[in-house]
Amino acid sequence: MYKKIMVPVDLAHIEKLEKALETAADLSKHYDIPVCYVGVTSSAPGQVAHTPKEFASKLKDFAAEQEKKYGLTSVDSKSYTSHDPSIDLDETLIDATGDTGSDLVVMASHVPGLPEHIFASNAGEVAMHAKVSVFVIR
Repeated sequence: MYKKIMVPVDLAHIEKLEKALETAADLSKHYDIPVCYVGVTSSAPGQVAHTPKEFASKLKDFAAEQEKKYGLTSVDSKSYTSHDPSIDLDETLIDATGDTGSDLVVMASHVPGLPEHIFASNAGEVAMHAKVSVFVIR
């Protein structure tokens, strides 16, 4: 079916990702395919980490926690550094599908409101432009 699942992760808002994380883990176990947790950070210090290296370490730890929590057999993580993640996030995630060898993206969305009628959501942009299947979890 699929070869690899990519799960975009915002380490600052893990509590909002639980449904997507559970879905990705369930698909991984059901189809026996690996999961790659992907995060995008800035080179400037932020609320999650002071450096990209620290961010990558925290993302790796998060992936290991998910592996243990859900009993997954093959998990990895990949962090990307962007000059401005608020602008580059969609493009970075789309590029990451090829970089990680993923053919399925499972990502969380949010309940749409007025801003989404003017600006597209990250999940919507990835779903529109990625060349792989995208499963948006609300």
